[in-house]
Amino acid sequence: MIKIEKFTLTGGAGQMEGILDFPKDTPRGIALVAHPHPLYGGTMDNKVAVTLARTFVNLGYVAARINFRGVGASEGVHDHGKGEMEDMAILHKWMTERYPGLPVALSGFSFGTFVQSHLAHQLAAQGTPAERLVLVGSAAGKWEMASVPADTILIHGENDDTIPLIDVLDWLRPQDIPVIVIPGADHFFHRKLQHIKSWVTQLWHRPNLPDAAETDAASAD
Repeated sequence: MIKIEKFTLTGGAGQMEGILDFPKDTPRGIALVAHPHPLYGGTMDNKVAVTLARTFVNLGYVAARINFRGVGASEGVHDHGKGEMEDMAILHKWMTERYPGLPVALSGFSFGTFVQSHLAHQLAAQGTPAERLVLVGSAAGKWEMASVPADTILIHGENDDTIPLIDVLDWLRPQDIPVIVIPGADHFFHRKLQHIKSWVTQLWHRPNLPDAAETDAASAD
């Protein structure tokens, strides 16, 4: 049974409600999870967001989720990403003060990937870069995604008709970053959530995949 703690935090538009998911042992890191679009039913209880939080808990991280402004008991109204980035930055500050010295992972689903990609740039500019990003159903083509580090874990559904795979590939191609495509998965990963957990778990401790030259050399051997 995963231990959880509900909390409230003062954001840019008032009080925000959130949930912490705790690992069994002392946390080795912090994971911030951003949910999908508030105007289309997105909340911190979204199944993909919960899957990401629980996956990080299994990796030894304390995972923090908030309802963006205007969702659930969080005050304010949707701010098209700008205010949501501000609120996620406030959550980052609160969590790093509560758990000083721990690395911070950023993760998100759909609209949440847009928020986290920009927060990652903000943190890097401040000299406190995120440890790594996990982006599921990246919002390329819907919102202006920021570029992401080369070791970002990206997962997308083959049959995503909300954010077509081709839009994600167009965003990633100039960055030369691969994406894991789940065959048969739609935008919400119905009956495919286990693949998110499996891939993040497998890749989290393997940030540097072999490049083409190394793969060719291994094949020749």
